[in-house]
Amino acid sequence: MSYKRWLFIAVLLFGIGLVLGLATTVGITDLLAEDVADLEELAELLSPLPQVAFFVFVFVKNVSAVLISFALSPIFCLAPVMALIFNGGILGLVSVLVVQEKSVGYLLAGLLPHGVFELPAFIMGEAVALSFGTAVVLALFKKERRKLLLPNLRQNLRYLAVALILFLPAAIIETYVTPLFLS
Repeated sequence: MSYKRWLFIAVLLFGIGLVLGLATTVGITDLLAEDVADLEELAELLSPLPQVAFFVFVFVKNVSAVLISFALSPIFCLAPVMALIFNGGILGLVSVLVVQEKSVGYLLAGLLPHGVFELPAFIMGEAVALSFGTAVVLALFKKERRKLLLPNLRQNLRYLAVALILFLPAAIIETYVTPLFLS
């Protein structure tokens, strides 16, 4: 299957999670509001750390999430499917909370600057994981598919490299630009 189809599937799964997160009832958003308050307290505790430490944290977190998903993808693609739906859902839930507490403008100011890089990078990385995981599973069950595994891995590593590189400007913008828009 072509990489474009894997991208479509990844966008679809992320979109399903996003819709589920946006459609969540008020009770769950109230419960999540408590978690967001805890995260805000954690952010205040971490605020004395230099911005470069936050940049490194964000970059390593994003890269490691995609790499772990890629590494675990041969287990019937569960990791990338769950990552796409879960992250879409969290984005939807947090969006509902932010719009309720602040405004749509505040939400866009917090998401758009770094999201322009981070969301495509995440979706590209998870599409790679879906492609590779499926190729491994098919190679396990069909001997004729085994010869396609190495070319699939090479192609997917190129796309994975692009996704990981895109996390760099996303982390820089999230660390240094997004706070300016939110203040």
